[in-house]
Amino acid sequence: MYLISDVLYFPSVSEATSEGILAVGGDLSSERLLLAYKSGIFPWFNPGEPILWWSPSSRMVLFFDNLIISKSMRNILNRNVFKVTFNQDFKAVISNCRSIKRDGQNGTWISDEMIEAYCNLHKLGIAKSVEVWQNEELVGGLYGIDLGNVFCDESMFSKVSNASKVAFIALANQLKYDNYKVLDCQVYNEHLESLGCNEIDREDFMKILNEDS
Repeated sequence: MYLISDVLYFPSVSEATSEGILAVGGDLSSERLLLAYKSGIFPWFNPGEPILWWSPSSRMVLFFDNLIISKSMRNILNRNVFKVTFNQDFKAVISNCRSIKRDGQNGTWISDEMIEAYCNLHKLGIAKSVEVWQNEELVGGLYGIDLGNVFCDESMFSKVSNASKVAFIALANQLKYDNYKVLDCQVYNEHLESLGCNEIDREDFMKILNEDS
């Protein structure tokens, strides 16, 4: 495991441990975060602990033609139950991603430090959000990192049923329209699989990431 110094550098992702940890330490400066995402690396650590940088051997991604929209979801979308916006309230989205209660989790990895770092990236036009509204109330959304040809989805939240799915579907459709190559969802979970995501080898993900936009 690589110990990060003040130098803006990451080792090759091939040096990650079997769990996917590549490096420890450093900071969450905009420059370091952007280098990390461009290199197939993301931070994930508990508040109060050293920063851990990850590049797992399998990457959960969505190829847009594989997007699954169930019959019930199509009905919800056709009825315009929700209103979707982009980049209208980034801080509210990331704050809700931190505060929302999740099954099987006692806390959150989204610290004040993380919120400040990603809000700084948002000001630079690199971190972006999707908001889902119902009766003028923010009820769902997601945020992530926009690399120009790949979008890295960081976290989602939902206060009412299906709101995060609506955000995900809206983002996937927009990215497909804009000719992005893939939506990166980082690690496997059943919810993502139900939306059409699947795991690919890290090497295949890196090839996609390094292709010209």
